[in-house]
Amino acid sequence: MKETPERKNSWFYKWFLNNQLTVILINVFLVFLIIYLFSKVSFVFQPIGQILGITMPPVILALVLYYLINPLINVLESKFHVNRIISIIFVFIIILALLIWGVMSLIPFVQSQLDSLIKNWPQYWNSLNKSLQNMFSDPRLHLAKERLAATNTSVTKSFEKSMDQILPQTMNNLSSAVSILTNVLVILLTAPFILFFMLKDDKKFKESVIKFMPDRIKQSVGDMLSEISQALSSYITGQLTVAFWVAVMFFIGYLIIGQRYALVLGIVAGILNLIPYIGSTLALIPSLVIAAFIAPGMVLKVLIVFAVEQTVETRVISPIIVGNKMQMHPVTTILVLLVSAGMYGLVGMIAGIPIFAILKIIFTRFFNWFKRNSNWYSTEELIENSPKPDVLKDTDNSKKIHK
Repeated sequence: MKETPERKNSWFYKWFLNNQLTVILINVFLVFLIIYLFSKVSFVFQPIGQILGITMPPVILALVLYYLINPLINVLESKFHVNRIISIIFVFIIILALLIWGVMSLIPFVQSQLDSLIKNWPQYWNSLNKSLQNMFSDPRLHLAKERLAATNTSVTKSFEKSMDQILPQTMNNLSSAVSILTNVLVILLTAPFILFFMLKDDKKFKESVIKFMPDRIKQSVGDMLSEISQALSSYITGQLTVAFWVAVMFFIGYLIIGQRYALVLGIVAGILNLIPYIGSTLALIPSLVIAAFIAPGMVLKVLIVFAVEQTVETRVISPIIVGNKMQMHPVTTILVLLVSAGMYGLVGMIAGIPIFAILKIIFTRFFNWFKRNSNWYSTEELIENSPKPDVLKDTDNSKKIHK
């Protein structure tokens, strides 16, 4: 149907049919309407959520191990021309040998230190409280002393109450504990098989996804999957490598200054370092409590170890290993951590940044596609990206003519 001049000049055509703001608002309304309808039939998707809850933990564990092991497999295959399956089996044997060695030698030592720490922790905590009370014995700090005593009493009562509730619940929920232990064992036994096929069919995964896409977007989807994979690989390998070296640095530092439970405190620091920005600071708290029980000078030594570790980590290890591969501004990272921690707790703090990076890649590619196919940015882009007029050439030619 041919558009007549009268139709083009009508208010309905101007405000609804040919108005970009109206089209955007209609699309937004349709999106929210779809979300509302999905919320009304959420029971239909409950089985899908249950299936994902069962299958995702071993898949995530296998994915983390995949990004750690796959570079080594690629080196063995490309540089040393070792068959990929043989390389995978060889690496699996090495990992299994390391696990057996850790179980036989390292874990008993860690367990003995951990048991001793748990046994002596109340004594350390009470000693710290007494030291703080003596510190606030000055009459001028009477109000601060009362607040400290009230806080300590409240924390102690809350801890005793929670322990009184936890112990009966633990005895009454042995079946739940057995169920959790069974799920953990299933995850640990299933993840290696998933990991094996991930490593074996490394190059086939992207092809199997792309083949279902229309021809016109196959290249774009393939590039997006490669970019997401590279971002996840950089983040996972970088964070785990930094966490390992943080644990080593704390362990060596605590050994040098004579801090008790150096191995346990180092391992805790490495694990907590997976939480960006605040992990190492959280790991410092138990070490300071133990140091305060030993001697006042030990607190200063622990702070020196922490300062040295932070300097080496931020100036040497993190820039070399991680760098700025995630391409995220520090403010953005902090906001992502606040939101993810508020919504999903500790799991959100660990997984928030990689999930945000994936969403950022998808949104950026979609936005670039929108810019290429929309006339909203065409004029500005042409002006910004178009080559400058040949002013210099004209000037040179005029100079030559003038000469």
